Amino acid sequence: MNVILIAPGFPAEMPLFTRGLAEVGATVFGVGDGPKATLPREAREHLSDYLTVRSLLDEDATVRAVHDWLRGKSIDHVECQWEPGVVLAAKLRGALGVPGMDVEQATAFRDKETMKQVLDAAGVRTPHHFRARTTQEVRDAAERIGYPMIIKPIAGAGSADTYPIRDAGELDEAIELTRHVPEVSIEEYIEGEELTYDTVCANGEILFHNVAWYRPKPLVARLNPWVSSQAISLRDTDVPDVKKGRELGEKVLQALGFRTGFTHMEWFLTPSGEAVFGEIGARPPGARLVHAMNYSCDIDLFRGWAEAVCHGRLSQETSKKYNAAVVFKRAQGEGIVRRYEGLDAILTEHGEHIPVIDLTPVGSPRRDWKSSVVGDGWLVVRHPNLEVTSEIADRLANDFRIIAS
Repeated sequence: MNVILIAPGFPAEMPLFTRGLAEVGATVFGVGDGPKATLPREAREHLSDYLTVRSLLDEDATVRAVHDWLRGKSIDHVECQWEPGVVLAAKLRGALGVPGMDVEQATAFRDKETMKQVLDAAGVRTPHHFRARTTQEVRDAAERIGYPMIIKPIAGAGSADTYPIRDAGELDEAIELTRHVPEVSIEEYIEGEELTYDTVCANGEILFHNVAWYRPKPLVARLNPWVSSQAISLRDTDVPDVKKGRELGEKVLQALGFRTGFTHMEWFLTPSGEAVFGEIGARPPGARLVHAMNYSCDIDLFRGWAEAVCHGRLSQETSKKYNAAVVFKRAQGEGIVRRYEGLDAILTEHGEHIPVIDLTPVGSPRRDWKSSVVGDGWLVVRHPNLEVTSEIADRLANDFRIIAS
């Protein structure tokens, strides 16, 4: 089975998906816009061939280059787990005659306004929303929605270039901060907890699902450098409030016609108990959340996704054994990481429940917290009891410090 994988080395989890494809028997052809020598070793070792293009964002040129490179080779699947390449993958499928999500479907996953229009028509509760290309359109949309609201890119990923707006002054500031964004979505701000609904699907069947709880909301973490953010992959997804998100997600997948691969949806649980759609991507979550899912079930979803894509099944046991929290740390201070404070005491008490510690080494420069959710490292906590999981995760978030100077 021959599979084209766009961006096999970036972001950080992509080499693991590359490895997964090779392990289930696929011959993997990588396409990227950097030299093969710069790919992580795990990606290089599991590729059968690799094409370097000038820019993956130049979709038409990339399609032509891939067509010429293949020289008539038969391709069974074209996959991309990187948000900006989802439409490119669809264009390649069309050009090569490969089954899978087409450009119209892919656009509904990338364009947040198109996405919400499709879901509105299907009766899914979405935030009130408008598309805006000019300053005046932003102001007109703001007047119709009212405060508080959110401004975000139409085709963004994560919480980049996303800002809450509570009054006219913040509206003016947000307009200036997003002038470089060609199109934005102006949306109703939804009060409440923010969670995910993640799936691995094959031929329209959900083979695996996950619900993760963000602590705090990603936007809060992005705007506050002192926050150690968390995401907890929940063991029990049959709790009534959590089940609302599952049911919402199933309806979203049906409305968007998703068939095979990974999906990552974000939704809100309001104080009144209403489940409200946020957005969805036709790709896995980033920021080590797939790792959290793996630790919650003792499985390998990098390989599991590949098996679903190539063979239409997921043969691993997927029952949830633990709640698994991933905690992201940001160094305090600037410059070089000098020391860790408070970690040893937590490990003495709870070390058996902390299977992963991956931190910026002492003596290395602190990382730019604005460019990566992972920041200066991540830790995993897992335990069958959610309260215990949350307590240990909070200890790591609040009592453990990375000091830089």
